[in-house]
Amino acid sequence: MTATLTRFVAQPPPRDVQDALERLRHLDDVARIAVMPDVHLAEGVCVGTVVATRTLLLPAAVGGDIGCGMAAVACDVEVGVLADPRTAAAVLVGLQRAIPALRHPGPPGEHPLPPALADRPLSAPSLQSEQRRTAGLQLGTLGRGNHFLELQADDDDRLWLMVHSGSRAIGTAIRDHHDALAEPIGAGLRGLVADSPAGAAYLADVQWALDYAAESRAHMITRAADILKSCFNGHVLVDTWISCHHNFVRREQHGDEALWVHRKGAVSAQAGEPGIVPGSMGTPSYHTCGRGEVAGLCSSAHGAGRVLGRGEARRQIRAADVVAQMGGVWFDHRAADALRDEAPAAYKDIGAVMRAQRELTRVVRRLRPVLSFKAT
Repeated sequence: MTATLTRFVAQPPPRDVQDALERLRHLDDVARIAVMPDVHLAEGVCVGTVVATRTLLLPAAVGGDIGCGMAAVACDVEVGVLADPRTAAAVLVGLQRAIPALRHPGPPGEHPLPPALADRPLSAPSLQSEQRRTAGLQLGTLGRGNHFLELQADDDDRLWLMVHSGSRAIGTAIRDHHDALAEPIGAGLRGLVADSPAGAAYLADVQWALDYAAESRAHMITRAADILKSCFNGHVLVDTWISCHHNFVRREQHGDEALWVHRKGAVSAQAGEPGIVPGSMGTPSYHTCGRGEVAGLCSSAHGAGRVLGRGEARRQIRAADVVAQMGGVWFDHRAADALRDEAPAAYKDIGAVMRAQRELTRVVRRLRPVLSFKAT
């Protein structure tokens, strides 16, 4: 039986995306699919796709960066503290020193995992080896690509911190290990029976990666908060903390059916559930509240979504274009050439994305970017 497919898009997706969705909806165990307005082509399953299955777990429908997501927290200062270029430069330099792109310096033993993570071994010796080798070194590192840490201002000019990052190398290792153990189910995808030892092992490892990613984001927020305190005596307000994942799978009840809901580049948007939908480097981001829309599998977009692939963006966009598109947002201009594939023009219009998902989520707060830090 063909799965139901519901789209929440501003315009019809490209043909290659539509073809990928059609292949997915004809798989036997897939019950429902919801397509988010930031959908774009990716390996296996498109980013911006929510896939609900009855009995199978699909590692490709979560992806490798398990637990990738957002965290945001308000500060007790207003945006004017960054008016002085020297202050903005000091913040950028501080972030560059405190938050590595890929790994902390030194051997693994110098960067142990917190006990809550270290005391939970992963399901296979090869994953445990990766856990010991890289997980501690990468905890609190940003990653590259679309991951970022930003200072943003709300409509009352209050300053907010926002970070986007995930589970780094260990998430990819978990995906690859379990996908290799799964059985082919068609359309180039592989599945694990959820109610089996192999399914249970995957779910346990996914939960570890979710906890790791959340801890990593908290670590980076703490380091960034120290920099704000030293640069302009700003403090974060912990009672304003918001966080969400956008690459994960869990069992959920939808109507009269219990389903395995896979979100790859999608945020859970149950009724009343807080969420975060970032824009690009130079465009607004949003704090949201879920509407619990059943047709959307209680989900929302996880961001603006790419309109240009990375290679195409690098061909079309110049370093000068990046500087122009960033407008008044502080960032390291020396990185403009390296950031061509992350320029605002490489992404969809975040306003159109938010309008297309009005049935899915409600805007609580709009934030404009003030200072953007990306690792290169």
